[in-house]
Amino acid sequence: MTERAERERSSYLFPRHPREADRLDLQHDALREALGSNFLAPVTEPGRVLDVGTGTGRWGIEVCWEHPRALVVGFDLMAGPGEHPSGYRHVRGNVLQGLPFLDGVFDLVHQRFLVSGIPLAQWPQVVAELVRVTQPGGWVELAEPMIEFLHAGPATERLLGIMRDMAASRGLDSTRVVFDRLDDYLRSAPLKEVTRHEVTCAVGEWGGRIGSFLASDMRALFTRLCEVQVGSSLSAEESAETIRRTQEEFEGQQTRVAMAIAYGRKPS
Repeated sequence: MTERAERERSSYLFPRHPREADRLDLQHDALREALGSNFLAPVTEPGRVLDVGTGTGRWGIEVCWEHPRALVVGFDLMAGPGEHPSGYRHVRGNVLQGLPFLDGVFDLVHQRFLVSGIPLAQWPQVVAELVRVTQPGGWVELAEPMIEFLHAGPATERLLGIMRDMAASRGLDSTRVVFDRLDDYLRSAPLKEVTRHEVTCAVGEWGGRIGSFLASDMRALFTRLCEVQVGSSLSAEESAETIRRTQEEFEGQQTRVAMAIAYGRKPS
């Protein structure tokens, strides 16, 4: 199956774009810097790691650098990175159709930022699949943003509204259900020792490096969404002006976004 056909079979919210990889890497850089680490689960020497929805593979590649003895597998709809460490592998597939791995293979399974790709009704099913491929005593870690901004201005709210409408039309979470229930999904799997963390990050130059990363990420994200909407709810001129105003609002209102990280251990 071609990449285009695979993408069309998915419910992923954002259109494919030549610079989407840059946006995903900005997300990665922002969250890693906010957390001070690539993952929070108490795994000191991972042996086999799975990164579901790996995107550009940046997270998995960095885990390879940090843990040279680990085998890290990136799993995604799209093809993997052309250059990578010897300990990195890439497997193409759609998590909504199941994972092509045996039971109990990985000691750390990581998934993040898939609120824009997993229909709300399928979250329990997907988490159960992550747990299935985790070895007894291993860990599953999830990370997802709140689909709301704190101190958002009218231009920002307008574009967020468009994004929420598009998400709802595809059966994706259009409120904050996934953000609120992230740890509950793990408990219901059922995992033990479930822990939840929340971080609130600045969006805008006023917030330093993290804020700058996220402002650039949001500008690119809104641009992708507006490209889809041109000719329907927004003209090209309205889109450009609204996106410009969001950047001013980020600074003037000191906009923030919250992210949840939850991890739990599979019973031995």
